Amino acid sequence: MLGMGSALETLCGQAFGAGQVDMLGIYMQRSWVILNTTAALLSLLYIFAYPFLELIGQTAEISKAAGVFSVWMIPQLFAYAMNFPIAKFLQSQSKIMVMALISVVALILHTVFSWLLMLKLGWGLVGAAVVLNGSWWFIVIAQLLYIFSGTCGRAWSGFSWQAFQNLWGFVRLSLASAVMLW
Repeated sequence: MLGMGSALETLCGQAFGAGQVDMLGIYMQRSWVILNTTAALLSLLYIFAYPFLELIGQTAEISKAAGVFSVWMIPQLFAYAMNFPIAKFLQSQSKIMVMALISVVALILHTVFSWLLMLKLGWGLVGAAVVLNGSWWFIVIAQLLYIFSGTCGRAWSGFSWQAFQNLWGFVRLSLASAVMLW
C-alpha cells in the first residue's frame, strides 16, 4: 500500500508546482478510494492468516498467534489507506511541522498506552494491536482535523465526486509505483 500511495507524491507535486492546488484534495480522495479498496481486499488475507500460515508449513502455535494478531490489525490497514495519501497531500504543501508534531504526540501516547495495555493490564499481542491501531488512527484523525480546519486553503475544498473520475488511470499509476518500490 505504501507503493500505491506513492503515486500521489508525483501527482500532488506536479499539481502544486503547476499552481493547480485545488487538485490536491481530489487526488487525495481518489487515492483514498483505491487504497481503502485495497485494504478491504488485503483484510481477507489477515482474516485467513491462521489457516494460510499452517498451509505453508508454519507451526500451529505461531500460526494461531499470528492469526489472532492479524485480525486485530485489520483496522490499521484502513488507517494506512487513509494516512499515506494524507501524508503526500501535506508534504506537497510543505506542511511537515504539522505532521512532525502530530507524530510526536502519537509517539508519547503510544508509549504510555503500550506500557498500560501490554505490561500493566497484561493484554499481550492483542494489547499491542490495539495500541498500534489507536496510534495510527490518532494520526489520521489529527491530520484530517488539521486539513478540514481550513489551513490548507484551496488544496482542500471538501469532498468531491471528481475523486471517482479516471480511477482506472490512477490505479495503473498506483500499481506502477508499487512495483517500482517492490
